[in-house]
Amino acid sequence: MPFRITTAADRGLKDTGWLQSNFSLSFGPYANPERTGFGLLRVFNDDFVQAGKGFGLHAHSNMEIISVMLAGRMNHKDSLGYSEEVTTDWVQIMSAGSGLRHEEYNIGDDQVNFLQIWIEPKLQNVTPRYQRRHFPAEKRRNQLTTIVSNEEGTAHCWINQNAKLSLGFFDAGQQVDYRLNPLNKSVFLFVLEGQLTVNGQVVQQRESIGLWETDLISVAVDRESKFILIEAPINH
Repeated sequence: MPFRITTAADRGLKDTGWLQSNFSLSFGPYANPERTGFGLLRVFNDDFVQAGKGFGLHAHSNMEIISVMLAGRMNHKDSLGYSEEVTTDWVQIMSAGSGLRHEEYNIGDDQVNFLQIWIEPKLQNVTPRYQRRHFPAEKRRNQLTTIVSNEEGTAHCWINQNAKLSLGFFDAGQQVDYRLNPLNKSVFLFVLEGQLTVNGQVVQQRESIGLWETDLISVAVDRESKFILIEAPINH
């Protein structure tokens, strides 16, 4: 099956002093014609935000925007009326739909690290919505935990697209076989910590692998590892 690995050093970088963004896919100032997206996954940023800094009020529309908090504390305020705090192991989604505005700042004393993930929606101009869920690490060990899907439910967030996002936290020596939804056929995996062998390819910390035209992937955990796995359609 075809695959593409992006090493940590091969990612794009934006460093403003208060914000360091690492781009696995083209975004903002980073324009790589070979990485303009991965199917309907359009943005995958590994962001670090300094204390007291953040993103002022800005608008989004017709995009499924997912934030996975890896470390630190951020606020979330939006034009839907939400004003909340998100911390380590929280996941929040915004189905931007017909349009909303929001802001987010590091409100803690330490650096924030979060993943910013954008997926193209299935339906355009839907009513905007916001949701968040907590996924404590101690409850996720040695299992693949669904954090976002296209199905409504109380155990995960749901979005306007036939996509599924899962967090893995496994001890060394574990083996994970993951079968894709037949409608998708592509998967993007990013290693947060540790080292994996994915369908025979070694993927190290802060590296990603994208695979397509497949129904099944096999993940061998070489060292204790944390990772995120995203399956989404190649086309609408």
